[in-house]
Amino acid sequence: MTDAAIGAAYDSRAAEYVALAGAIEQMDARDAAAIAAWRDGTRGPLLDAGCGPGHWTEFLSRGGRDARGIDLSAEFIATARMRHSGIAFEVGTFRDLPFDSGSFGGILAWYSLIHTPPADLPEILAEFGRVLAPGSSILIGFFDGEPRERFAHAVAPAYFWSADALSDLLVDAGFTIVSTETRGREPAEISARPHGSLVAVR
Repeated sequence: MTDAAIGAAYDSRAAEYVALAGAIEQMDARDAAAIAAWRDGTRGPLLDAGCGPGHWTEFLSRGGRDARGIDLSAEFIATARMRHSGIAFEVGTFRDLPFDSGSFGGILAWYSLIHTPPADLPEILAEFGRVLAPGSSILIGFFDGEPRERFAHAVAPAYFWSADALSDLLVDAGFTIVSTETRGREPAEISARPHGSLVAVR
């Protein structure tokens, strides 16, 4: 799917998504702890790439941090601006981020690369690297499984990844891997698919 088609797919189900998973309180506490630890280990402005309705962006901004969000879905961005008026949000694609090189101290890409065709991911990781300052880091959340295997996500086709496969792409893009995590899901979690996350430094 094209970026425009993915954005339109989320636009059509934005209200449903926000009701199901649009607040920090609906997120797993382990995810919040991991993202908080990553946030607190970074310096400088933070970008929530694929911010959805802005709940993680607001979480990144806590403690006086400068955080902003970008997403393909205009409906998500409208919701984010309404809910979090003090934070900058914009509609845009990861392929051509509207930010200067070296602008950010960290990028959160929490389950926002899952719809990217695997062949296109190196281009996007390179663009993430462009807007990160030297020594800055990225935290990626993903569905853990057979790398590049497509599955029928509720909104748009998506792809599994593994920590090893993503690590290879990140190293090729000039990153150094810091840590990886995989785990199964608890019964109360929103998704039943295994979770993975990865931190890398530019």
